Amino acid sequence: MSFHLVVGHGPAGAATARLLAEQGHEVRVATRTGQPAAHQGAAPVDGVEHLALDASDPAALTAAARGAAAIHGCAAPPLPQWAERWPALVSSLCAAAEDSGAVLVLLGNLYGYGPQADPDRPLTEDLPLAATGPKGRVRAAGWEQARALHEAGRIRAVEVRASDFFGPGVTDGGHLAARVMPGLLKGRAVAVLGDPDAPHSWTYLPDVARALAEVAGEERAWGRAWHVPTLPAASVRAMVGHLAAEAGTAPVAVRRLSPVLLGAAGLFSPLLRELREVRYQFDRPFTVDASAYEAAFTVRATPLEEQVKATVAWWRERLDA
Repeated sequence: MSFHLVVGHGPAGAATARLLAEQGHEVRVATRTGQPAAHQGAAPVDGVEHLALDASDPAALTAAARGAAAIHGCAAPPLPQWAERWPALVSSLCAAAEDSGAVLVLLGNLYGYGPQADPDRPLTEDLPLAATGPKGRVRAAGWEQARALHEAGRIRAVEVRASDFFGPGVTDGGHLAARVMPGLLKGRAVAVLGDPDAPHSWTYLPDVARALAEVAGEERAWGRAWHVPTLPAASVRAMVGHLAAEAGTAPVAVRRLSPVLLGAAGLFSPLLRELREVRYQFDRPFTVDASAYEAAFTVRATPLEEQVKATVAWWRERLDA
């Protein structure tokens, strides 16, 4: 087995590190603190070593990556700081990949596509990265930088793009996470951003980790972006219904947060202000097509029943603790 460096220990980084260790790889996780993320639990994972470093420092990251077979870029600055800090992070990841010869596996999202003229058309990897907002542009530019270096023969790079995370370990973000699950488990009504009946793609976190691990060892995956296998789109209301049924608290009312109140709250909340750029993802259909990945590789989306059961169990354990 080989050495993998995972940069970041948020939900995706933690899940990827755990999976790689279970597969028998040597795994090191690089974060600013050098400690497991609190929301992932303080208990160490066998086979995972934690390193304290600033991933945007090319010298520090390059030193940590020497000997690695793959570098998994799962870190992200706080959302309000993306435009300012993302370029340095991507440049550092690319420098470490070039020095070490490791495959650079970037975890991407769907912001780079921007709003589509036809929201009923599922997103595919061949769409142009035409985002008009700063967060979408900076994410698109990061991948274009890595791809240009790949095409120049200086690094080997691949990007794996996921829709909104869902599942055990996902606590940040309001959709089907911290804003929804605690109340849902008590049978309380939940309030959500956007249209609760619009079709939306939810990418299950363990499937993200499995895709990141798979493409690292698949040379034919490198040099392009892929969508993580994701189940057919389901509205927020439908997903809340599935979760509440599993929790035994159904029916749970789902209400749309007032756009007026959200606008007012944005005056005081940097996070809500930043979310204005991507509100279109929840105000209308937002779906992803992962058929290209499924035609080429082995990872498939976890069945919905398993997703829901594991998510409810994880949140119950977390809230009980």
